[in-house]
Amino acid sequence: MTQTYKIRNLGCAACAAKMERKIKALPGVLDARVNFITQKLTLRTDSTQVDDLVRQAGDIIKSLEPNALLVLPAR
Repeated sequence: MTQTYKIRNLGCAACAAKMERKIKALPGVLDARVNFITQKLTLRTDSTQVDDLVRQAGDIIKSLEPNALLVLPAR
């Protein structure tokens, strides 16, 4: 399952690269791309763990850049 999320206040390309590496390392993540220019995370996951992986990705983003926020789509 592939989903794209907006990242608000992503201020640094180097931080985006670090985020991408750490998110890719999460078990259940098949691929992750953090695009500094578009301020988006594209996440391809094992569909059984999506909510947990998105929460973990948000935690990683926040830990590397405290002002950044992963914007979840409305349900």
